[in-house]
Amino acid sequence: MKVILDIRDNRIPFFMELVKSLDYIHVIKEIKDEGKSKFVADMAEAFNDVKLYEQGKKKLKSAKDLLNEL
Repeated sequence: MKVILDIRDNRIPFFMELVKSLDYIHVIKEIKDEGKSKFVADMAEAFNDVKLYEQGKKKLKSAKDLLNEL
């Protein structure tokens, strides 16, 4: 399972030390760039929307509706 977290700057060193001390967690990559961090969060939200759509819990716009908004 993958988890994306947003951690306050002043707590990052403590949190990373804690996470790295746990043998069942593997830190794949730390994203320190705020722009990249926002992109990753947006992508995670988009994947979640698709999952909810597939479960019938959310209705998404069609590509035609999206293009009409532009």
